[in-house]
Amino acid sequence: MPTFDYRAENARGRRCKGRVEADNPRHARQLLRERGLLPSELHEVKAQRTLGARPVGGRLSPADLALLTLQLSTLIQAGLPLEEALGAVAQQSQKRRVASLLSAVRGRVMEGHALATALAAFPQAFPELFCATVAAGEQSGHLGLVLEQLAAYTQARQASRQRIQLALVYPLILMLACVAIVAFLLGYVVPDVVKIFVDSGQSLPWLTEALIVLSDGLRRYGLSLLGLLVGLLGLWRWSLRQPAWRLRWHRLLLKLPVLGEVLRAMEAARFASTLAILSKSAVPLVDALRIAAQVIGNLTIRARMADVARSVREGGTLTRGLELGGDIPPLMLHMIASGERAGELDSMLARAAEQQEASLAARIALVVSLFEPAMLVLMGGVVLLIVMAILLPILSLNQLVN
Repeated sequence: MPTFDYRAENARGRRCKGRVEADNPRHARQLLRERGLLPSELHEVKAQRTLGARPVGGRLSPADLALLTLQLSTLIQAGLPLEEALGAVAQQSQKRRVASLLSAVRGRVMEGHALATALAAFPQAFPELFCATVAAGEQSGHLGLVLEQLAAYTQARQASRQRIQLALVYPLILMLACVAIVAFLLGYVVPDVVKIFVDSGQSLPWLTEALIVLSDGLRRYGLSLLGLLVGLLGLWRWSLRQPAWRLRWHRLLLKLPVLGEVLRAMEAARFASTLAILSKSAVPLVDALRIAAQVIGNLTIRARMADVARSVREGGTLTRGLELGGDIPPLMLHMIASGERAGELDSMLARAAEQQEASLAARIALVVSLFEPAMLVLMGGVVLLIVMAILLPILSLNQLVN
């Protein structure tokens, strides 16, 4: 059914705008008049382009995805039919892109498709984890409850991601400020000060001469160095798009002393929380392992988790497969083994994920707390060398004068 954007006036003369679904523009105007609205503008929403048989939709931010999932869950649990719930969420959305996407999903549902099938037609907006969980909720008859759990999971993942990003903001700003201050001193302040000693013709200390060479090099080749840095950054980003180089880079990251452990803990928490929500939604364990492995960002760990899924498919236990993989911390392994023996794997996975995320947050806070003073000490050391390089010729000149 076509969708129309409208601008209208209500009975009190106030202007309003929104979206309505109708068979044609005449039908849309009739529906608006029945609501007590006098339409002034009416435009049909363009249908999304298709690639083959599958519409191509845009991406949804985690915040938008969590919000629409929570709204949809609330309406479905209130007893509203699925088509009306989708339409209500689409009309309530203030973002036209989200509303258009939900209208397209509603159209496919009204054509007879299941909600999970309709969502799977937009893979960029709704990931495989989302679609598989919705499918499990439809099969079990508890779609509203499953959507509520999915909304809570999406909000928790977004909150965890924001905590990590906020923890890294200050160190990055501090590092950029250090680089900018040192570059300014070497490029503009030091040359004018040191020029006095160069014109005097006296012999300069080796630290001052090294500073002069570094300052001249920065002034002459600064733009070239900046261009080279941008080129290396572009080359690095291009290499990440190549599967072989990306796999090597991910393998190298895991071998780094501190960062490797943090990344491993981060992927373990993501894997456990994803597996927990899928297990709670009654998704078969083998399928849940395959989907949870796709959520992992590091290709090396993802390949090992795919081996775990293969091991479970062949009859092995989950704990044994994860132990052979070597990417899950021992405490999480003990909790998962306990849940597997007691038949409460989903709850123990959720508790293990919460414990791992708390440990990860503490570890990131520790790394950040060590990084900040290290940057301050480094910046102070560089500034001290610059000041000494300037003061040493002054002290030598005073000694000559005396």
